[in-house]
Amino acid sequence: MSEPKSNLFIFFFLLFLSSILSVYSSTFSSDIIALQAFKSSIKPASIPHNSCLATWNFSTDPCSIPRVTHFTCGVTCSSGRVVQLTLDSQGYSGTLTPLISNLTRLVTLDLTENNFYGPIPLSISSLPNLQNLILRVNSFSGVVPPSVTSLKSLEFLDLSQNSLSGSLPNSMNSLTSLTRLDLSYNKLTGSLPKLPPNLNELALKANSLSGSLFYSSFDGLSQLMVVELGENSFRGTLDAWLFLLPSLQQIDLASNSFTRMIVPKPPTNFNSQLVAVNLSFNRINGFLPANFAYYPTMRSLGLSYNQLRGPIPKEYSKKGSLQRLFLDGNFLNGSPPADFFSRDTTVSGSLGDNCLKSCPVSSQLCLKSQKPASICQQAYGGKPRSPHHRS
Repeated sequence: MSEPKSNLFIFFFLLFLSSILSVYSSTFSSDIIALQAFKSSIKPASIPHNSCLATWNFSTDPCSIPRVTHFTCGVTCSSGRVVQLTLDSQGYSGTLTPLISNLTRLVTLDLTENNFYGPIPLSISSLPNLQNLILRVNSFSGVVPPSVTSLKSLEFLDLSQNSLSGSLPNSMNSLTSLTRLDLSYNKLTGSLPKLPPNLNELALKANSLSGSLFYSSFDGLSQLMVVELGENSFRGTLDAWLFLLPSLQQIDLASNSFTRMIVPKPPTNFNSQLVAVNLSFNRINGFLPANFAYYPTMRSLGLSYNQLRGPIPKEYSKKGSLQRLFLDGNFLNGSPPADFFSRDTTVSGSLGDNCLKSCPVSSQLCLKSQKPASICQQAYGGKPRSPHHRS
């Protein structure tokens, strides 16, 4: 047989084979290959007999219905294509196969609370319909692949509680559909790049991120409601723009190395939604800003264990919405506002380990004792200074 006729024969044979598969298989063939590779990349000993993966028997079509004994869970199909791969939390141990890229109609990949390890494959960028990538609580290592920023449909990215290292991809802001980003509890380093413009929630807690917080990273984030950057190594000044992000409700920057904060009074035409601020365990010095009391929805304020001094502004006690106030571990002096200790007060928290006078031990706010007078005198250079005489 001549070569052209041979090639023609092979073409018609493959066409015939594909037509046979389309009759007897309801699942796209490349999706089956991906699922087989996915299961093969997991150690058999880590697959419990009563788990989702234990029902993956490829003698049966993955998308066939009804699923009585095989593929009873873990896989969701639509029109013969796998659109969701959601594993149960059974401690599956293995790597994530690069052939996951075959699942081009995949919308959700969720491997939460297992023991997947190794790198996140670069080929994950070949999933154009992916909206939810949830790999939290595993043992993935290596970097956050820069190719993830090409997932234009991605809305929820959760890689928290792994062992990822390196810096964040510079082109994070290209993820224009992303609303929730959680990379907390990894080993990430470097500074914040420009962030995705439609973020609602930013969680990068407990990494080794550093540098200052710049407006350029947050510019245009009009829908950002939650910022969790605690337990990192950020430093420098917290500028006024941070507190005036238009949709911001919660700020957690505890356990960093910030040294200064500029807290503005909200403009009269600004509808602040700020509810909770936690800046505890930093190195913030200066006087306690009275302007926090002018945020109308503020309910919780944490400034414990900084280097704040001066009196507690009386405005704090006049604020009806404030419910939790943690100011312990500073060098605050003078007498705390008497309204904190009235029968009608709703404020809980701590004012202890300061240099306050007349903090009644009968109050829950004053359970923790104040600093020794010698330490307070040393902190104030022998004489307490008024906030009206700043250097």
